[in-house]
Amino acid sequence: MLRSNNLQKIRNTFLPALRTYKTSGIPELTEVRHNIKRGNYAELNGKDVSFFESLIGPTNILQDSTDDLQGYNVDFLRSVRGRSQLVLKPGSTQEISEILKYCNERRLAVCPQGGNTGLVGGSVPVCDEIVLSLARLNKILSIDDITGITACESGVILENLDAKTREAGFVVPLDLGAKSSCHIGGNISTNAGGLRVIRYGNLHGSVLGVEAVLANGKVIDLMSDFKKDNTGYHLKHLFIGSEGTLGVVTKLAILCPAISDSVNVAFLALNSFEAVMQTLKNAKRHLGEILSSCELIDAPSLAASIENNNLQSPIEGYPFYMLIETSGSNAEHDMEKLNNFIQLVMDKGDVVDGTYTSEPSKMLEIWKLREFISTALTKDGYCFKYDISLPLRSFYDIVKVVEKRAGHLAKRVTGYGHLGDLNLHLNVSCEQYSPELYKLLEPFIYEYTAQLKGSVSAEHGIGFLKTKYLKHSKSAEAINMMRDMKQLLDPNGILNPYKVLY
Repeated sequence: MLRSNNLQKIRNTFLPALRTYKTSGIPELTEVRHNIKRGNYAELNGKDVSFFESLIGPTNILQDSTDDLQGYNVDFLRSVRGRSQLVLKPGSTQEISEILKYCNERRLAVCPQGGNTGLVGGSVPVCDEIVLSLARLNKILSIDDITGITACESGVILENLDAKTREAGFVVPLDLGAKSSCHIGGNISTNAGGLRVIRYGNLHGSVLGVEAVLANGKVIDLMSDFKKDNTGYHLKHLFIGSEGTLGVVTKLAILCPAISDSVNVAFLALNSFEAVMQTLKNAKRHLGEILSSCELIDAPSLAASIENNNLQSPIEGYPFYMLIETSGSNAEHDMEKLNNFIQLVMDKGDVVDGTYTSEPSKMLEIWKLREFISTALTKDGYCFKYDISLPLRSFYDIVKVVEKRAGHLAKRVTGYGHLGDLNLHLNVSCEQYSPELYKLLEPFIYEYTAQLKGSVSAEHGIGFLKTKYLKHSKSAEAINMMRDMKQLLDPNGILNPYKVLY
């Protein structure tokens, strides 16, 4: 049982790892690497643990063991690490309500956590916050077979939710490379974008309602079955993208569109970014309503995917590639439009090589080249990842600028992403974390983005790693208003501290 007089011992269990993190792959403690001062929160003690055990049962609690807790303390990219000594796994909204009410009264800091697939350090503790895992809230509550409106708990894995909606003839309007492990609640809390924003828009438009628990334990029911509900403030939007800092999302209702009967994928090669822009323009014009995805992959990104994931590409040897997907209801009509589009862009000389298919297995193999880039780059050793939005005409310039500035310290400098909605994933990989490389990249990348009036976070949120760069995309007045909302809903600051507004 955890006792307050064991706290120094608890801290000491983490200190030996500081000397070995470089060789073990375990990152240095976040509060050490980033010089974070622990907030004015209470220290966890044995009475607290006893209360939680009485509430959710000892089998739904993890404590003491560093090995068991490591997966909850270290992020997906192994770039940040907390030292939480307690993980709670409640099984209902009511249990979460009781937990937060208690923590708020005791001033115990809490880190809500879904699938822990985030890329900005938002889903793991910074110091010793209690981890509140949503994994047991994994029920799909209903799927309306006429409207496609789906209600579920926040801990449902995205891939599982999509599989169930497909059985009913619908598809979740969100697709991510991390779909096999990310939670839909975490997707909501970060306003995840994904591969098909160009077709379905972001989650602010697809999510009809949420249920959330506030810091004081109050449950706010904002669930809805209506796309149109013009009755005052749409409070659900406070929780979509707030990264668990305003409340813990426990349920949601999402509008799922009908599954497409006809899907095609084209993989195209291009010699310049000017040709990429012209091809995007023609894709929007000539594919129109059936265009469901438009992705950019540069040569270094494709090379990483091939080399580190042991994949094969149907075409190689070009500086740029585009993956274009169409989804419709008439196979003959869709194929005719796709054929005409490809003929057009090749006649213009914008596309110099390519392939396309409607065969599911071949489409899957092509999509792997794009979806597995992120994990492939982490296999280089360590990868600095930047998720930014940029004007189209400047979309790829930053990759060349960063290559010139920091390429001598990097293994690869790459750019890929969601071209259709102007979201670039800039990646700089190296053998191991390098403070020298880090100083060349930050704050330079965010200042460069701000000069172009871009966004420092397109779809992954602010989390911990981008808090000091929020000012580059939000005015002082906007940030102050965000602080006011945080103070109103979480006056003790217990929910996901050190994140977003720290």
